Amino acid sequence: MPDDDEVLNIVEILKLNVPMAMKIALDGLVDSNYSTRDTSISDVGKYDKVEVSVLLCNDNFIQNLSKEWRDEDCTTDMLSMSQHIPDLDVPILMLGDIVISVETAARQAEEKGVTLLDEVRVLVVRGILHLLGFNHETSDEAAMEMEKEEHLILKSLRWKGKGLAKGAHDSSKLQPDSLDGQVTDSQKRAVTLRFYRPKFKYIFCDMDGTLLNSKSQITARNAEALREARSRGVNIVIATGKARPAVIDALSTADLSGKTGIVSESSPGVFLQGLLVYGSEGRQIYKRNLDQEVCREALLYSLEHKIPLVAFSQDHCYSMFDHPLVDSLHYIYHEPKAKIVPSVDQLLGTAEIQKVLFLETPEGILSALRPYWAKAIEGRAHVVQAQPDMLELVPPATSKGNGVQILLNHLSISPDECAEWVPGILEDFSFLELNQLTLSVLARKVPTLHRSMKETYNSKLH
Repeated sequence: MPDDDEVLNIVEILKLNVPMAMKIALDGLVDSNYSTRDTSISDVGKYDKVEVSVLLCNDNFIQNLSKEWRDEDCTTDMLSMSQHIPDLDVPILMLGDIVISVETAARQAEEKGVTLLDEVRVLVVRGILHLLGFNHETSDEAAMEMEKEEHLILKSLRWKGKGLAKGAHDSSKLQPDSLDGQVTDSQKRAVTLRFYRPKFKYIFCDMDGTLLNSKSQITARNAEALREARSRGVNIVIATGKARPAVIDALSTADLSGKTGIVSESSPGVFLQGLLVYGSEGRQIYKRNLDQEVCREALLYSLEHKIPLVAFSQDHCYSMFDHPLVDSLHYIYHEPKAKIVPSVDQLLGTAEIQKVLFLETPEGILSALRPYWAKAIEGRAHVVQAQPDMLELVPPATSKGNGVQILLNHLSISPDECAEWVPGILEDFSFLELNQLTLSVLARKVPTLHRSMKETYNSKLH
């Protein structure tokens, strides 16, 4: 497989896409009346499971494979090799292998004006249909039937694609200056892995209620959307109320954290409601602390009333005493496990605190905590309630939008680089959700972004 970040992202997307395409293709065989399809595979319901492999490679690899298996010494976009033995009574339907040249697919994608992912998806669908007995090369009728089925699958999955079965790539026709029908090295370098790129470069994403579901887990759909955005050259930047370690932990379940993910200790981001901002290479560029007297009052209140409190200090959390609700912040919400410091003076001497969070019942917060602290800290801090059972005290005028603006300035990013619409990328539901997120995080709180993002989003909806 080509060693390229774009291709690696596509591989991750295909792990979800291939089973989806397989299911729709197999469902399409039920009661189908195609006259040209080889019906060796028909009763798929008798199998416990179906297996197919997909290999992404370069032109040299697929050319050697074509020479070995088809006695044709030339590059091609896709090869499908069946492993199905009709009379073999086994519980697994072994369909076979699909081999795709990413380099050829990239050239075809550029010629058609689609993305590499779009073209690879089309080739996957075509390969699956070949393994299921379709063959567009035998006759015009066979080509029409296969193209019809391809269209149905792509439409069902809302995938884009052009040419389909009739658009099989002929490298000798596409490259008039090639030698003996072969693509020259200079031509390969010119077009290999070049495909459509979005005009905007950044999407700022929140976590709770956006990327994460009600169980504080990232959904497979959102994970796929993030990978697809990255595969198209978009930088994903997190803007959240969570601490940075919490984001890294939450996204690690989908292999989206770490040096090859979208968040790490070396990536930019906005955390703790904008009170901590990390710039290029993960260096801290902004920090704002909660007034120390407010911190002292909150800690003493926690001890006196036995209401659990967690103090956030950069990548660490602290509490005055053990409590199941304090533990839940770590085990459910991924926040750093709180260190117990029973002395107020010791805790204040240990850490600079950006915000504190009370954990209480919704009724307790509504009837007692919120009214008390709204009055007690007036002018010195601000009360924030993102969850019914959590109440935060933060510095005045705290906002994620302010943190985002600081980061934009630091990275020299213009509003247009975050707001401009890209045809084709945000057309499926996952990306509409991501774009709505960008609006909700940025547009309300970063005035310089509001107008262009709002106009862009509204024009797409209408």
